[in-house]
Order: sequence, then C-alpha cells, then structure tokens
Amino acid sequence: MAYILAVDDDKAILALIRRALEKDGHTVTVCESAWEVNNSFLSRYDLILLDIMMPGTDGISFCRDIRGQVDCPVVFLTAKIDQSSIMNGLGSGADDYIMKPFGIGELRARVQAHLRREKREKRNAVQISGVLFDLAGKRAEIQGHLIPLTKSEYEISEYLALNHGQVSSKEQIFEKVFGYDRDSDVAAITEHVKNIRAKFGEYKVNPIETVWGIGYKWK
Repeated sequence: MAYILAVDDDKAILALIRRALEKDGHTVTVCESAWEVNNSFLSRYDLILLDIMMPGTDGISFCRDIRGQVDCPVVFLTAKIDQSSIMNGLGSGADDYIMKPFGIGELRARVQAHLRREKREKRNAVQISGVLFDLAGKRAEIQGHLIPLTKSEYEISEYLALNHGQVSSKEQIFEKVFGYDRDSDVAAITEHVKNIRAKFGEYKVNPIETVWGIGYKWK
C-alpha cells in the first residue's frame, strides 16, 4: 500500500485514477490544481501523478517548486509529445511521464513499476569511473559532492555504471530501469542522459559514452 497524490484539473481523470489505484490498495489524494495541494503533507507521499497543463501553476512549475521537498517519484500526465515538452518536464525533476489518453492497465503498471523501484534493497556502495554510488541511499557523489540526480537519472546512472564497458540500448535501459516496455517512451532515456551529462559535467566528469546506432555505455 502506498500514499499517492494525483493533481489534474480534469475531474474524470482524477476519478479514474482514484478508482484504479484504490483497487490496488493504495490511498489516493486528489487535487484539481496545484493551489489545492497541502505542501505540509508532501513528504508523506510515495508517488505523485501530476498533470502538465493546468490553470494557474502548471505541472512543470509545480514540480520544480516542490522537488526540493519530496524524494518520491513524480510522474507527469501529459497530452504533449514534442521533445521540448519532454525535456522541460524531465528537466524540472520528474522521473517519467504517461501519455494521455491512457488506460487503467497502463496506469496501474506504471505506478507499480515506480513503487517497486523504491523498495529495491541495496546494501553497499561502489566507486566506478570516479563516481561513488551509495546503493543503499540511491545517491551519487564526486569527490564528496552530492550530484542532484532525480530518481530516474540515478537509476539510469547506476545501471550503466554497474554494467560499465557494456553497451546498452535505450530499450534495454528503459526496461531495466522502469520495469516496463513501451516504444513511445524510450525517447525519455535520451532526455535523462542529457540531464545526467549536464550534472556530471559541472564536475568535469563525462562517464556516459554514446555508441551511435546502438545505445550508451559507462566508460
């Protein structure tokens, strides 16, 4: 059972989300705008579903505002499929996105995949290519400096690092990290890798190599 927050200005979508996820035993709080969210309760949620296009404060702005307060996965609900929208969404601190319209089965599978990621047991730390991975705390450090990776960015980095020297396709990374396979969402891996490179680049580290036509590998 998990505590889930869903924010969307469409009452029908909120009703669908609540019905679907409560059947899985989750407790679902719904809000029709960012203004309705009680920020003092944000830390209790295990996952946040967030519409991008909302009146007032849009989902991307709201995600950026709260990212410093929450450590749980943030998943966007969006009808926007252009690359700039994906980049802005993932760059604001989101971990994933679900395209509208979506089915109940897809919603439940996505939510369960992210919740499973949160429960994975990791008991040690490893240093690879100058990056220290705290596998228990899901943190990456360079020379004692914590890299502000989102959960998805961390998981991608960890997966590539633990398989360093091995080339992984975008599809392989997506399936291993997120636990499900949808071709329309593989583009998210490209945007996550861009964000990872930018954050590591601030410390003059660029451990992810593009193998053209195949995928990525950790040097």
